[in-house]
Amino acid sequence: MSVEASGFLPINLLTGFLGSGKTTLLKRILADPAFADTAVLINEFGEIGLDHDLVESVDGEMVLLRSGCVCCTVRDDLATALKELYSRRERGLLPPFRRVIIESTGLADPFPVLSTIKADPVLRHHFCAGNVITTVDTVNGLRQLDTYIESNRQVAVADRLIVTKADLEADSKGDSLRARLRTLNPDAPILTAADPNLDLSSLVAVQSDVSPSGSLSQSGFYCEEPVRLVSSDGVPHQAAISSISLSIDRPVDWTAFGLWLTMLLNRHGERVLRVKGILNLNGEERPVAVHGVQHLVHTPVHMDGWPSEDRSSRLVFILDGLDGALLKRSFEAFTLAHMPVVASCQIAAAR
Repeated sequence: MSVEASGFLPINLLTGFLGSGKTTLLKRILADPAFADTAVLINEFGEIGLDHDLVESVDGEMVLLRSGCVCCTVRDDLATALKELYSRRERGLLPPFRRVIIESTGLADPFPVLSTIKADPVLRHHFCAGNVITTVDTVNGLRQLDTYIESNRQVAVADRLIVTKADLEADSKGDSLRARLRTLNPDAPILTAADPNLDLSSLVAVQSDVSPSGSLSQSGFYCEEPVRLVSSDGVPHQAAISSISLSIDRPVDWTAFGLWLTMLLNRHGERVLRVKGILNLNGEERPVAVHGVQHLVHTPVHMDGWPSEDRSSRLVFILDGLDGALLKRSFEAFTLAHMPVVASCQIAAAR
C-alpha cells in the first residue's frame, strides 16, 4: 500500500514495550494544544488517568478534551472504531480532526494495526499510514531487546524513536541503548522524552522530502553496515532477524523493480520488517528514495541530488526469518536479468 498524504488522514501508531512510557507520552500529547486537531484511539481511559479539568464532554466511549483533541477507546474492532470516528467527523458531531494516533498494547506487533488500513476498502479511501512512534525504556530497554522479538520489531519499523526514563540511569547505559537502537534502525530520529525542547508535533510530522544531508550516512546511504543483532553480552540474538545490503552499479529499471518488490511483499511482507534505499533509475538524473515497512510502501521520493559521487543504487532489507541469500538471487534474476552487472551483497544473520 502506497502512502499518499494529500487528501487522506494519516494514522500514526504509538507503540513500545510494556512499561516503556507510552502512557506518559500519550498524556503529554493529549494536553498539548498542538494536537487539537487530532483523534486519539486508546485501550482504556482509566490507564491514562484523564484529568477532569481537561475533559470538555463525554459521550460513551469518546471524550472531547478542552485542548480540542478527540479521545476514544477501542474495544474489539479497530476498523469499526475508525469508521465510526470518521462518520462522526463528517456529520459534524466531532471537530474536523486532521490526523489519528493509535496507542498499541505493549506486546503488540505494530504491523497488524497498520495493515488494517490496507485491508479495508472504506478505510483505504479516507486514511493513510503516518508515522510509527516507538518508546524505549532506558532502564529495561537493552534487556527487552535481548529477550523479546516484539521489542526488536517495534524498534525496527519505527519512524520516530523516543528514549524514556533517561534521567534514571547513567549516561553510559543510555549511550549503549542508543547505539543498539541505531543498529536496529539506522535512520529513525532518536529523541529523548525528558528533553525540555522536545517538540511533540515533530512526532507526527510528515517528511515531505529527503535531502542528501539529512538521513543519509556519509557513504550516501541510510546504513553503513548490515544489522548485526546480538545481545548486550555479545551473544547472537535468539531471534532470526537478519539484514541484507544490495549495491547495484548500473541504472535500475523502475518497472522491473516495482514488480519484483510487489511480489516479494505480497508473498513475504510480514517477514520484511523494513526496506529502505536509494535507486539510480533509468532516465532519471536524481536518485529516488524508497521506504517500506512490511506490506506498506511509502510513495517514492525524488531526492534533491546524490549525496556523493557514488551513483550506485543501494538497498537494505531487515528480515525476520527470511533467507537473505535467496532474496538476493531473486532480485538479481528478476530485476537485473538484462543488465551485465552483479549486485554486491552483505548478509548478517542472528540465529
